[in-house]
Amino acid sequence: MVRDPMRRLALWGFAIALAGCPGMKLDAQDMTLRMDVRLVNVFVNVTDTTGAIVGGLTREDFALAEDGRPQEIAVFERQSEQPLNLTLAIDTSGSVHKDLLLEQDAARRFVRAMMRPQDQMSLLEFATEVRELTPFTNNAGQIERGLERLHSDFATALYDAIYLGAQRLGRKDGRKVLVLVSDGGDTAKSTTYAQALEQALRNEVMIYSIIDVPIEASAGRDIGGEHALITLAEQTGGKSFYASDGGLDKAFARVSDDLRTQYLLAYYPHHEEPGLNFHRLRVTIPRAANDAFNIRYRTGYYADSQVTGSTRKAD
Repeated sequence: MVRDPMRRLALWGFAIALAGCPGMKLDAQDMTLRMDVRLVNVFVNVTDTTGAIVGGLTREDFALAEDGRPQEIAVFERQSEQPLNLTLAIDTSGSVHKDLLLEQDAARRFVRAMMRPQDQMSLLEFATEVRELTPFTNNAGQIERGLERLHSDFATALYDAIYLGAQRLGRKDGRKVLVLVSDGGDTAKSTTYAQALEQALRNEVMIYSIIDVPIEASAGRDIGGEHALITLAEQTGGKSFYASDGGLDKAFARVSDDLRTQYLLAYYPHHEEPGLNFHRLRVTIPRAANDAFNIRYRTGYYADSQVTGSTRKAD
């Protein structure tokens, strides 16, 4: 949700006009007028039955509802050029140590391919603790230097990384994306799956999971963790990919393609269900058959801005 700058500008112009009226005096603090207008952004990806990206759709092709109530689409963009704020979070725990060099090389190529002047990227590593190696920057070289400082540790603070990454992305304007590279295990146990998901939804963060399974036939493979990464992506409007399906470079390329071919639907909520804090979203393409398209978007949003759970700290 964002403030509407056009509404604020109109009110400011109205205040200036009032100030110019004879006999009317306004103090500086009186001139500060604010109007809380929520614009809910919904980023949408559409693919066909073969997985190919569907382009060329218009505002009229989409229908959007909140809690079952139809909403009017106020803003529509294809292949959004909105600034992209992306946090790359890489698992450096012992379970994925053997792939660390491959992850570094693939991540470097991904950074070079993704970075545009209007975009910002940060780098996190997570093992026993979460560490920010590079704060948000549009300098690809700084991210690459951060990748050189990746180092392994024993435990895996996966949900801490999601919680912290979402918190920091939430302070940014524009699209907010968290790209996770992990096998899905979480052994730190300081943040729960539910807390991590809530933090992502509250901060409008899309999660893209690149699942790196160290040994596919291993009896110690964390199937539950892999499923969690898949579900986190589905719930937030992102997507999950297995690194084993064509390698890390292909997985990163598919993330890049997905982010470059999104639709933005935005609306001002009306006829809201009273008493609800979490509002569920539904996006459809009415003219299409039920199984013609796969439509991905976040499942909903929190009406308040309060973050629940304890505060996490990264080194």
